[in-house]
Amino acid sequence: MKRPAARQYVVSRPLYSEEAFAEEHEKLYRQRKTILDHVKQYFTCDAKRAKNAALSLLPIIGWMKVYQIKEWLLSDIVSGISTGLVAVLQGLAYGLLASLPVRYGLFSAFFPVIIYFFFGTSRHISVGPFPVLSLMIGSAVTRLVPDDGPAMNITGFEGLTMDEQRVLVASSVTFLAGIIQLAMGVLQMGFVVMYLSDTLVSGFTTAAAIHILVSQLKFVFGLEVPGISGPLSIIYTLEIIFNKISSTNVCDVVISLVIMVVVFIVKELNDRYKSKLPVPIPIEVIMTVIACGVSYGFDFRTRYGIGTVGDIPEGYETPIAPNLHIIQLTAGDAVPLAIVGFAVAFSVAKVYSVKHDYAIDGNQELIAFGVSNIFGASFRSFAASTALSRSAVQESTGGKTQVAGLLSAIIVMIVTLSVGFLLDPLPLSVLGAVVIVNLKGMLMQFREVPYLWRRDKHDCMVWLGTCILAIFLGLDLGLAAGLGVELISVVLRTQLLIYEPAGVKIFRIPSPLFFANIEFFRTKLVEALGFNPLRVLRKRNKAVRVIRKLLKKGELQWTSTGFLNTSCKPIKDSEDEGNMEELDLPTDFKDLPVRIDWDAELPGNLSVPPVEIHSLILDFAAVSFLDISALTGLKTLLRELVRVEVEVYIVACDPYILEKLHDCSFFDDEVQPSMFFLTLHDAMLHILEKHPESTEKKSDHDMVRNNNNSHSPSPQCQFEEQR
Repeated sequence: MKRPAARQYVVSRPLYSEEAFAEEHEKLYRQRKTILDHVKQYFTCDAKRAKNAALSLLPIIGWMKVYQIKEWLLSDIVSGISTGLVAVLQGLAYGLLASLPVRYGLFSAFFPVIIYFFFGTSRHISVGPFPVLSLMIGSAVTRLVPDDGPAMNITGFEGLTMDEQRVLVASSVTFLAGIIQLAMGVLQMGFVVMYLSDTLVSGFTTAAAIHILVSQLKFVFGLEVPGISGPLSIIYTLEIIFNKISSTNVCDVVISLVIMVVVFIVKELNDRYKSKLPVPIPIEVIMTVIACGVSYGFDFRTRYGIGTVGDIPEGYETPIAPNLHIIQLTAGDAVPLAIVGFAVAFSVAKVYSVKHDYAIDGNQELIAFGVSNIFGASFRSFAASTALSRSAVQESTGGKTQVAGLLSAIIVMIVTLSVGFLLDPLPLSVLGAVVIVNLKGMLMQFREVPYLWRRDKHDCMVWLGTCILAIFLGLDLGLAAGLGVELISVVLRTQLLIYEPAGVKIFRIPSPLFFANIEFFRTKLVEALGFNPLRVLRKRNKAVRVIRKLLKKGELQWTSTGFLNTSCKPIKDSEDEGNMEELDLPTDFKDLPVRIDWDAELPGNLSVPPVEIHSLILDFAAVSFLDISALTGLKTLLRELVRVEVEVYIVACDPYILEKLHDCSFFDDEVQPSMFFLTLHDAMLHILEKHPESTEKKSDHDMVRNNNNSHSPSPQCQFEEQR
């Protein structure tokens, strides 16, 4: 079939400067509300607003009203039981990952689920322990309460066992993470997840998977390896494992290999035949039950010396208050914990919301997880998010709403209250093997690297940089470093080769201008221009002084061919530094027979820095505001450029900023409103009309490379040439 030709449109309109556009089109002014008006509107309450607030805060009210009992209840029951069995096993395994007794993993699979049932907006994610967060909790726990050596001197540790101290640390850092999430939700800061790109999250979770894999090797090999946290902890852990490799417990290795092989094969079969299976085969649960029975029947603990789960006390413990001293020491751990937990949960929730066509609210999700972690921490659970594999089980087994999540929590509660003693002989190597197998999804993200390299090398570098830094620096510092790599990548994306018309420089300002970055803006603009306008102006005024003085003395004459030196003495630049203020004024050519052409050869040894452009375009499209310091600095810079005969054009300026410039008496004889144009295209057409020579090639166009170096964007911002 013949492909239809693309339509071509020609838009014809006059060339507009801001002044010309304002004259032709009268601006409409809207009535501005005062702060008092906004306060009154915010605190005004009626029945409709109260209802909307209740529905927003408690999404359960909305979806429970439309719950279809006949169609959905059976599916939720099947899904809840299946997810609950997986949650029990993962709770035990991730409790070990957090360097805590395994029963507290069951707490984390229960309390947060109950709270999320009322406050969450996603109907399909399975809330509970997540391996990355468990590892981050374990890092904080082992730092404050190490395996070997005394715990840190913390108020409230007196009279507590090591396990109790660790539980207090985990619950306190979880409480603080919950407070951070709740505050972000109340302040409507759900947008922060936008700064964590999919590439960054993928690289970070892959690094976390490697950390988790290394942390489970001690259970797979049956070795006693102390928990280590901080930069290079993964190297130190591997060093200890290799030093103790001769002490490997063969029984643990065999059990781990059998579990991993069987679980991996059955999981692959589940994926391949999921359309034919009514529910996925819960192979982890089946293998755990078999391993428990075999371990109990053959007394693996006594006969082979393997580590087992041991006694799991029945029931729940009384609530505890967070330790303020621990909160102070773990603030740096809580921030990435809160952000990563929310980012992962929101990403998974967004996938299922798109698939099943319903809306989720990022701010409400923050509130839901914040309250879940605060409430759960009071009952000794640790940070909750969502595990990808567990959520997949809940959705694939037919779960329609969080009723399935509630039923999974009931399954966990039953195990905690009455069945926990049956898990006493369960080998720890089984839990380690289950954790490792469930890392498959995150470890397979390595396959993204070749794809990213072919499609977008900058994204590939973000992935690799985040992954490598998180592996060697640890997850908390690695996340911060990954954000830095991502910001640098954003800057580097602008460092591309471009072509500009001869004599024209286009410079984009990608942020507001204010007191903290106005000097940085000037520095980067001077670098891009290749000359300092103030230095050029002073050099020109000094040269004019010398020429005027020599003309008066008769040592210099003007002829039709230019200046003629009639003196035998060489002409030197003026060393007179007096009246420096005069050097900053516009160049005065009075008393001179001709206006000096600065591009031509000057008499004698006089020289001034060359100015290779005649026009500068400043793109203000991203400038949302200017403060007084920025106004002053900008006006000074524009004056200097005008005085060295560079035409300045400012394009795409916000009307609010233009209004502010008029109100602040920004304009004068040198800095005029005629500098402002509606668009970059308007300004460029005006320049080409005024300087036809710009349309000609200059050495096949000047190939311009932005010489900006990557600087930290805070408190200063990056400025770069327009791409």
